[in-house]
Amino acid sequence: MTQAKTLLLLGMLMAFAACNTTQKTSTSKSVSKVYANAVATPFRQKVIDYGKKFVGTSYKYAGQSPKTGFDCSGFTSYVLKENGVQVSPASAIQATEGRKVRLENVMPGDLIFFGENKKKISHVGLVVKRGPEGITCVHSTTSRGVIVENVSQSTYWKDKILFARDVISED
Repeated sequence: MTQAKTLLLLGMLMAFAACNTTQKTSTSKSVSKVYANAVATPFRQKVIDYGKKFVGTSYKYAGQSPKTGFDCSGFTSYVLKENGVQVSPASAIQATEGRKVRLENVMPGDLIFFGENKKKISHVGLVVKRGPEGITCVHSTTSRGVIVENVSQSTYWKDKILFARDVISED
């Protein structure tokens, strides 16, 4: 068992033992899910911290640089690439990279994908945290540029969440 899996299991057991009640949050399908706190490995935390440095950077269509601005997939590919993880700069291709993970199991550093329907990816963000309040990500939006936002509670994003992918783990 990898160290990350061991830490996740330990964290989940501690959270369960500490409290007999759980908070629920809605997913894009309006199904109640229980989100336990996800613990970031040091490398995943480094990726997240690096991504957060660009909060406030403007949006630019097809942008892949902090100097000119980012679109959503340009932002995620830049942050990951600068940390040694190679992914495509196109969200549709990023949506096929790594391995798919259930939303209730996303880890900080995973990619989260959005769309109007199951066939077309329209947006991607980098998961910052998962907790009882849902999923928070850092992403580049057309209206606000790079922001950190709880997408599970966002009236705009919550119904557009499709799935997540782990492009960091090597197992």
